[in-house]
Amino acid sequence: MKLIAINGSPRKNGNTATLLARALAGAAAQGAETEMIQLYDLNYKGCISCFACKLKNGKSYGCCAYQDELTPLLEKIRQSDALLFGSPVYFGAETGAMRSFLERLLFPYLVYDGFYSSLFPKQIATGFIYTMNVDEQRMKEMEYEKRFALTEWALKRTFGAAESLLVNDTHQFTDYANYVADGFDAAKKAKRRAKVFPQDCERAYELGGRLANGID
Repeated sequence: MKLIAINGSPRKNGNTATLLARALAGAAAQGAETEMIQLYDLNYKGCISCFACKLKNGKSYGCCAYQDELTPLLEKIRQSDALLFGSPVYFGAETGAMRSFLERLLFPYLVYDGFYSSLFPKQIATGFIYTMNVDEQRMKEMEYEKRFALTEWALKRTFGAAESLLVNDTHQFTDYANYVADGFDAAKKAKRRAKVFPQDCERAYELGGRLANGID
């Protein structure tokens, strides 16, 4: 059983990466083989709307025809047994790098058949970890969850199953005094980091374990 985690954060050791690593540890504890991919290490574009993946009898039907550093990863994912995505939230959505990756990953499998069926060769479990600076109340006021639900729907439609883990009020800076960030209570942020983030890491660990066990 192979689980691949995709880090859509530019930080390789930040909040998102930490949570993904804990999820992979949870999957490994269930016997899964795991791998972490850093999207910001790759040079690639989003979908270029060539529609080669939709061409009748085309050699790239159901596959992304555009060749760049994302191509080997897309093939690796095709052979995987579970997927985990992770991204910080920028202006209410995943990072641009993650969004471009999802375009390239999901669109070729989407069939324009009236049912929006999927060409992915099997059903696998998927998860998405979102990290964000805003707290739970602000997240609801800004209706972030509607945006996350759309991505979860697309993952479920493509792969068969999906769940999301939302991690709020994350600690952005080692020392808030060094940055123009007067809108935040540094002491409150530090307290939450010490008390709640370990709980978030445990939730990620449990998520990884569920993904490793596949679709019920």
